[in-house]
Order: sequence, then structure tokens, then C-alpha cells
Amino acid sequence: MIPAGYMAKRVVRRPDWLKANGVEDIYSVSGCLSKDFADYIKFWKHNGYWFFDSPEVIEQVAREQSIDLAGTTMFFYEVYEQEFNDAKEQWRPYEREQSFPTNVCLPEKKILVGFDVVSSTQRNSPECSPLSCNSLANEIQTNSHCLLPDFETAKQLVETGRFKDSEPGPYRIFAVYTLD
Repeated sequence: MIPAGYMAKRVVRRPDWLKANGVEDIYSVSGCLSKDFADYIKFWKHNGYWFFDSPEVIEQVAREQSIDLAGTTMFFYEVYEQEFNDAKEQWRPYEREQSFPTNVCLPEKKILVGFDVVSSTQRNSPECSPLSCNSLANEIQTNSHCLLPDFETAKQLVETGRFKDSEPGPYRIFAVYTLD
């Protein structure tokens, strides 16, 4: 797994339309339900994985743009070094956007909360997390944060087509951490 960076998100409770047993809230990588702290891309402070190199960069953006971070949760992400091409049904190398400087500072303490599968048709920022966005968690067992329990499960579900036709790929697997 490759350190991809940080994001502050406004975590939401499980919406009523998501009937997944045991899901309490949404820790998805995508910003569809649990929104990113801001529409951050326009500030051009993100790295080549479309996250931030440190929490301090997020705090700087928030200060400069008068964005209140109260009520946000800070996440750290790692991404699998390959992405799954759903049309060809094969893994291929995944590389960050080279035009953005990337120097991810590793957190001193991180808590693994699960794994997410995310689509990326535009080949840049994370788009949708089919477990939550497309209600696949109604059919696929997830944890209380609507994430998969381990990398092997995520990879196996991708390879056996469980995400096919939920969102166009390619699909990327992320390890999702909260900070202590």
C-alpha cells in the first residue's frame, strides 16, 4: 500500500435508504455522502493522489479560506499500488498524478478502520464508493463504518465482479485510517 494522504471529512450517519445491517456511519473515501471539508481542488494544495500531504496543509487551507473544521474527522489513506480495469478485468499499475508535488507525512499514530473500493473514471480524485453510494453494503457485509474488514476481501470482491456495473471503473482499493 502507498501512503496517499489526508482528508478532513464531515461524517454522516447511515442514511435511511441504506439498509445495510450494522452500518452506523459512512467513512467512505468518496465525498458523495460524508463530504470533504471543502471543494478543495480549486485551491490547488492537494498532492498527486488528490489528498493532502499533512493535516497541517488542510488546516492552512481552512484558515486561508475561512473554512470551519469543527465537526470534521481527519482521515489518512493508503492506496493499493494497482487499480482494476473492469472492462479488461485485470489489474494494472496505479500511479499518482506526476504534475503535483507529493510528499506525504506519515502519521505518528493511525487507527485502521477498514477498506474502501472507489471508482475513478477521470483518473484523478476519488469519485464514488459503491458500498455506500450504490448501496452495495445492502448485499456485501461491511463494518459499522460501511467499509470492508480487510484488503483480501476488497480485492476478492473486485476481482469476482461484485462492483461491476455499480459505477464505471477503474476501481482502487484504499485503506482508511482515523488519527489518534
